[in-house]
Amino acid sequence: MEVSIIIPVYNRATVVPATLQSVVAQTHRPLQVILVDNYSTDDTLRVLENFKKEHPGEGFNVIVTREEHHTAGAARNHGFELATGEWVMFFDSDDLMDERLVESYVKVIERAERKGRPLDLISARSTLVFPDGGERQAPFHKRDLFANHLLHGQLATQRYAVRRGFFSSTDGWNIDLPGWNDWELGLRLLLAKPHVAYMGGKSRITINHNGADSITGTEFHSRQGQWEHVIDIMKGELRSSLLKPALRQRFERLLEYRRMVLAAQYQREGFPELAKPLCQQAYSALRDSYRNNRRWRWLVGPVTRRLFARIAAGKRGSARIARLLY
Repeated sequence: MEVSIIIPVYNRATVVPATLQSVVAQTHRPLQVILVDNYSTDDTLRVLENFKKEHPGEGFNVIVTREEHHTAGAARNHGFELATGEWVMFFDSDDLMDERLVESYVKVIERAERKGRPLDLISARSTLVFPDGGERQAPFHKRDLFANHLLHGQLATQRYAVRRGFFSSTDGWNIDLPGWNDWELGLRLLLAKPHVAYMGGKSRITINHNGADSITGTEFHSRQGQWEHVIDIMKGELRSSLLKPALRQRFERLLEYRRMVLAAQYQREGFPELAKPLCQQAYSALRDSYRNNRRWRWLVGPVTRRLFARIAAGKRGSARIARLLY
């Protein structure tokens, strides 16, 4: 089974070699590796072309291409157009994969097919690395995937494999979103009702949140407005979906909770002038969804305010409360 790995790259000449080495070390073959340079201004393109020359082996097909539209989403869509593997993985240029990652995906796929239950998507465990060198396991849940993706980004770029035919039936990556594009895409993938499996065992993906070398970044205020725009887009997608009304309302509430989390991040970063109106917007939307009833006044509203204070103070664990509360 051929698997295609698509990696967009922009100005990562000193970082991407480690990612590429983790790809070439994969125990599974055949692999198609599609490297999409987003018109870098450093030596990235040369690094990618040298990698292609150094690895001409059978069963390891490297394609180097370029995408002028300057967003990772556009680069990923361009890479997907060239994909020939039955299954596709998207990956970032500063992250690492365990040598048995692709092999593990294939085993899950083949096991499901033997049972007559073909899959569309597989969610996998991952490890987050932070600026202080600390590590922790990213939240991973085998139930309530909609909620856990909205809360934790369980279908972040690196954390799943998807059947190429299923992915092609969606609209692909939103090329106009510079941030949280994988979070938005994950929601649309779930709304398309995939047959999902979960890869157990240890984490085989390392996601870099390590300061300046991280694509994700470490702060939010500098791109204020972009994050809010993504939340609004996702809320619109939920409202136009065919989900049952009760589920749709619950997931909309979780999006407003995420809006409140963003406000708390602004507060933590020292920008209360950004935090206050955004928090009020989320609080008002939640209150209206409960029609200001007794449950809201006596339970949900007070707990919501405490959750904001908790997140702004840097405490963890609020998402677990939110999943039950809303």
